Amino acid sequence: MASGKKEGRKVVHVHEEKRGLRIAFLASGNPKDKRAQSGSIYYMAQALEKHCEHVQYWEPITSIEKELGRIVDGISRRVLKKRIAYDHLLPVAKKHGKRAAQRLDGRSFDAIVAAMNIVDIALLETDIPIALVLDATFALQRDYYPQFTNLWQWSANQANNVEQMAYRNAAALLYSSSWAARSAVEAYSVDPERVHIIFFGANLDTIPPKETVLAKKPSERCRLLFMGVGWQRKGGAIAFETRQKLEEMGINAELIICGSTPPRQLSHKRMVVIPFLNKNDDRQSKELENLYLTSDFLLLPTRAECTPIVFNEANAFGVPVITTNTGGVLDVIRNGENGYVLPYSAGGAEYARLIAEIYRDEQRYIALVASSRAAYESRMNWDVWGSAVEQVLQHIAATTPHPGRNAT
Repeated sequence: MASGKKEGRKVVHVHEEKRGLRIAFLASGNPKDKRAQSGSIYYMAQALEKHCEHVQYWEPITSIEKELGRIVDGISRRVLKKRIAYDHLLPVAKKHGKRAAQRLDGRSFDAIVAAMNIVDIALLETDIPIALVLDATFALQRDYYPQFTNLWQWSANQANNVEQMAYRNAAALLYSSSWAARSAVEAYSVDPERVHIIFFGANLDTIPPKETVLAKKPSERCRLLFMGVGWQRKGGAIAFETRQKLEEMGINAELIICGSTPPRQLSHKRMVVIPFLNKNDDRQSKELENLYLTSDFLLLPTRAECTPIVFNEANAFGVPVITTNTGGVLDVIRNGENGYVLPYSAGGAEYARLIAEIYRDEQRYIALVASSRAAYESRMNWDVWGSAVEQVLQHIAATTPHPGRNAT
């Protein structure tokens, strides 16, 4: 599997002189909407525009097949308690492949970047090499994420087939963690030479200057930021317990919850709940940035995760991350560098003890702030992502003019 030098893996070298690239950007969300995929689609498009000569993108492809699948899934969940992976259905892949081909017809591109987008390229017939950007495989998501749990077997089979066809159709697969990259190789027999590990960036317009971040010290009240959609999956109950345990230890702690709403019985005068902030709105975007600026720790005892963008955002502000060993987390958060990763079995008491140790040792906290920001600057920002992806795109444009087509 290929990646940058800092990850200690093979680097793709392009020896010929680089030229500007013309890129077709096929994404699962609207590239102009900062809410799509938590903003990742928007910031990927911006990074590609910076590092490539021309990027053409469209709004996501829609189809009656996908909408019908969504409706049938809803009925099946309510009546039969079984799910359908409606965005991985074969009829959806066929329709979306045809529509993607229509968009590309008559246009000249050096490469296609399919961002978080299996269904558009699985059955896409094209001679343009495809780079597929993902944070997980279906094999990893099944029975791990709620929406891929308790699937009909026929739906799981179709989903795996569609995923396999997309992987065959891609000249390069770009993953945000080795956890996901290994699954592509092991579960789908993808050639490791086509697999690359490139971390995502922070989905924020404004990153504070380094000198502002390095002036950060523990605040008088230990401010814990819980940032994420999905109270239960993100480990909200453990975060609530952590604040309580810190208080029992004599630490004045505050829990700020953004993106989720806890159950009514979980409330406290030192708990603030912000159900939602829209990054498309300048005022709300500034409010989000201020949460990072004024928080001491990002606390996310997550139960299921790929590679959360909130880790990158927190580190950009020098905020250390305290989280859980699950999914691709260990690739992003490295103990003692930009936070700490606790065992999945850890409860609020364990999280509180670790946070208390760091919070009470000012020099340790200041050093962790500095190394967290350094991690963001070296490997967790969209400029680094864009540069690495441009290198891969140069390679596939030069060496794989037609990666092959799937049989329908």
